[in-house]
Amino acid sequence: MASTTTSRRTFLSLALGLPAGAALAACGTSGPSGTGGGGGPGANASYWYLTGQPQEGIRVDAVKRFNAANPSSQITATGFQNDAFKTKIKTAIGAGQAPTLIWGWGGGTLRSYAKAGQVDDLTSWFAENPAIKSRLLPTSFDAATVDGKLYAMPCETVQPIVLFYNKKVFDSVGAQPPQSWGELMALVTTFNNKNIAPFSLGGQSRWTNMMWLEFLFDRIGGPEVFHAIFAGEKNSWSNPGAIEALTKLQDLVKANGFIKGFSSITADSNADQALLYTGRAAMMLHGSWSYGIQQTNGGDFVSGGSIGFQSFPPVEGGKGDPSNTVGNPAQYISISAKASADEKKIAKQYLTTGVLADDEVKAWIATGGVPVVQGTDSQLAASKDAKFLQFIYNTASKAKAFGQSWDQALSPTAAEALLDNISKLFQLTLSPQQFADNMNAVIGQ
Repeated sequence: MASTTTSRRTFLSLALGLPAGAALAACGTSGPSGTGGGGGPGANASYWYLTGQPQEGIRVDAVKRFNAANPSSQITATGFQNDAFKTKIKTAIGAGQAPTLIWGWGGGTLRSYAKAGQVDDLTSWFAENPAIKSRLLPTSFDAATVDGKLYAMPCETVQPIVLFYNKKVFDSVGAQPPQSWGELMALVTTFNNKNIAPFSLGGQSRWTNMMWLEFLFDRIGGPEVFHAIFAGEKNSWSNPGAIEALTKLQDLVKANGFIKGFSSITADSNADQALLYTGRAAMMLHGSWSYGIQQTNGGDFVSGGSIGFQSFPPVEGGKGDPSNTVGNPAQYISISAKASADEKKIAKQYLTTGVLADDEVKAWIATGGVPVVQGTDSQLAASKDAKFLQFIYNTASKAKAFGQSWDQALSPTAAEALLDNISKLFQLTLSPQQFADNMNAVIGQ
């Protein structure tokens, strides 16, 4: 993997303003690597998570601080590279040999663990410790919830999807950022007439395409549309709001809304980012981590004030609240149901006093992240990237609904079918109804 590659597919926060190689998550140190910082003979609880700096360093330091403050209640932490982690953790959980503390992304994978009784139900623990839950952003809990019960604690940072735009390009054609879907479609014509791609898109990566549908489903039908899909309701992909969203997406493709050849552009190469900051494309829908990539690779695009950002615009007549957003509401830590009583006690102590302690919150902000902690406004305001970080905080904290990325929310089987069908939808080889029929067929799998 090239050292310049950084994307949401690493499922990690991106450090703003750091060299791209330093923020590379999936290509971290060769795992596993013991990072207990005080384990050894006294260690009687374990914790697995991802390698990759600067995120790994923040996780390691949090464990070290906990171990130093609790000499009789130690945690041994082990880091794994992204792909190795996904394989190792599933195998270990399935074999009843999971670590005490399980780092993850919530959603569909957590749901499968909860349904199999492999992670503890933390609902009563949160009820007994209301200060812990009230400290975190309310929108971070949906992806930790299975059938109304909480199986994980939100941690680390929030990463909503953002509509970025190039101010210089907009100024060159005398246009303003879109405040509605109608205005967005009108801008497609404006920019195409000037031989500027309206939107950059790394379509070969597939998950980048998914972000468009996530917003259109919400803006047109409200969050209830995907909630029904996630709940496994029969034929829920055929909801009229879903069909309308799929149709509008293809309208955008047919109007040449995306850069020519988008289906052969990869997000992992950051080529889609370059199209925006070089002015070849006017806009790009991407995760908040994109800001750091553009800051690192885009010359003075960020520092010079050419980068613009806003929420996805409403769709005329749609049911979704304009404050709703999608993306990664947080990362998550669960407790293995197979852990001993003593191990679970230490795990809950770590969730109470170790996770997102003040020093950890400061560390995330220092590396350009927005922690899932309420009331960090003043700390974010002191950052050199204050305007953007405060925008992200407000987006997450004020959203009436924060939808988790679909490929994380759904089961692995359904997620792969989704990405395959989305690719065909964008290539216009599937109709909206055919897309819905194909996805209805994998509901519950």
